[in-house]
Amino acid sequence: MSRAPFEYRTVDMSDEEFAAEQAVYGGLTSALRRLNEASLRTTVDHDLIVETTRQVEEITARLEAAMIPANFGVVVTTSGHVRGYGNAVVGLRNPIAPPLKIVQDRERGSASSEFFLNALYEGPPGKVHGGVAALVLDQVFGEAAAAGGTPGMTGTLTLRYRKPTALGACSAHAWVDSTAGIKTTVKGWLKDAEGDVTVEAEGLFILPRWAREQLAESGETPPQYE
Repeated sequence: MSRAPFEYRTVDMSDEEFAAEQAVYGGLTSALRRLNEASLRTTVDHDLIVETTRQVEEITARLEAAMIPANFGVVVTTSGHVRGYGNAVVGLRNPIAPPLKIVQDRERGSASSEFFLNALYEGPPGKVHGGVAALVLDQVFGEAAAAGGTPGMTGTLTLRYRKPTALGACSAHAWVDSTAGIKTTVKGWLKDAEGDVTVEAEGLFILPRWAREQLAESGETPPQYE
């Protein structure tokens, strides 16, 4: 039997404990996202920057006093929640993530999200970095494939940049276009605040051998991010 390149871990956690964890760590990450943007855009004097740096280093050392060994991975609670906190697009505890809140439509096999990309995601002046657009669409496309009942890993992702995407409010939508065995083709787009399509994309998602074997044994589908 093939082995998965990663594992989904399970922890014993009630709904109440999960909600408390989200409130506490979500609050920390929200504050860090503000700090990240403030550190980019601040114009305070150098003396204050030096003092602030010292304070940030002290806070960092306090957090480093107890850490998990490496990456967070995906952890499923016994109450049925998925803790994909490290994900670079939707991770609750990842200050790099915008983050996106993705809505799946299982009847239509689609996924969509409305989100805001601030100055931290800049490529060309005032515009979203093309790699960030690809990052976002890859996540939304993967969740569309899962919503359609055919989850998989990204095989290819082809993007057509129709026009620059302005920083600010954006939206993304993806849908399952076709399936053929273990392969799923997903199509979709990214729009700017004006509602103009700035990026069109098509992705091929493939259910890997280890997942096919696990599904055959359990009759279940892999957990998806909330």
